[in-house]
Amino acid sequence: MKQSIFTIVRNRALTDCVYQMVLSGDTSAITAPGQFVNIALEGKFLRRPISVCDYDDQTLTIVYKVVGKGTAQMKDMIPGQSLDILTGLGNGYDLTCAGDAPLLIGGGVGVPPMYNLAKKLRAMGKPVAVILGFNTQSEIFYEEQFMALGCAVTVTTVDGSYGTKGFVTNALPEYYSHFYTCGPEPMLKAVFKATTTSGQMSFEERMGCGFGACMGCSCKTITGYKRICKEGPVMRKEELLWNV
Repeated sequence: MKQSIFTIVRNRALTDCVYQMVLSGDTSAITAPGQFVNIALEGKFLRRPISVCDYDDQTLTIVYKVVGKGTAQMKDMIPGQSLDILTGLGNGYDLTCAGDAPLLIGGGVGVPPMYNLAKKLRAMGKPVAVILGFNTQSEIFYEEQFMALGCAVTVTTVDGSYGTKGFVTNALPEYYSHFYTCGPEPMLKAVFKATTTSGQMSFEERMGCGFGACMGCSCKTITGYKRICKEGPVMRKEELLWNV
């Protein structure tokens, strides 16, 4: 974990309520796709945990949904403003498990961490299939960005207004070697039940501290309780105690 000051380079809307923010600063503590950052906001007691969408040596990209006062404050920020950010939080995805045909599944605001993961897998020469799930066409974002990486992209919408009608589980391919996913817990449980291989799941969870001190985001696994912010947010399918 590292505390740094980042400067906003760009902050733009992707949909009516989803925004992309690009910041410049020290990203050296970020070591794997699937990690998250914790952002301090003026007047707010708790930091806001946001998953890392993309990063390089000098820039950090996050994609966030406006759901409360904190993220509403973020959407109005402009280039040149600074943010106090904790980076390098949580355990990310393990790329060594990908196999010959990895499958990435993102639902809603679970889509962003899939992007850097896809970029790294493509750099390894892997053919990457991506399923992006949304409720309706107006909520879709990052489809073109994944396609630009050379991924085979399938979009699902619950109402059928775009792509495949239904949920992400309605678009699972016949073959995949390993899956990676992030999204709301009902989606994760559906993926858990529908998939036939090993996989890794990144949890969206309300966090107090964001670095393992408060125990507020614990979940039960085969080896006892684990903290989503510390031992997670990525958990392996085999360690989850779900009876679905």
